[in-house]
Amino acid sequence: MENASAAESTMMAGPVLRAGEVTDALIEALQEDNPGKQLQVRDASGYVRVEGPGGLTLNRRTVEDVLGRSFSMQEIEIHMTGFSGKIEMTADMIRWFFRNAR
Repeated sequence: MENASAAESTMMAGPVLRAGEVTDALIEALQEDNPGKQLQVRDASGYVRVEGPGGLTLNRRTVEDVLGRSFSMQEIEIHMTGFSGKIEMTADMIRWFFRNAR
C-alpha cells in the first residue's frame, strides 16, 4: 500500500446521489466496500453527497447483495447527479479518487 501525506488522505471524493431507496442501498454498499474509512454522508433532502477521504470504491456484487437483485453499474447513472474527484468505472466497480495511484 502506498503511503499518503496527511493532506492527500483528507481529500474527499465520492458520488452525489438522488435521494431514494436505491441511494440508501448504495450508501450501505459504499460503507461495506470501504471498511475503515469514515464516510461523510450529507443529506440535502433531494440529494445525498457521499464522500470518503482519498476516495471511495463501489462494487457491483456488494450493491446486488444489498438490493437483493441484479444491478448494472450503468444503472448508477440514473441515481448519480454528480461527483467529487475523478471517476473510473468498469462493469464490476466504480472508483472515485483524486490521483490515479492505487
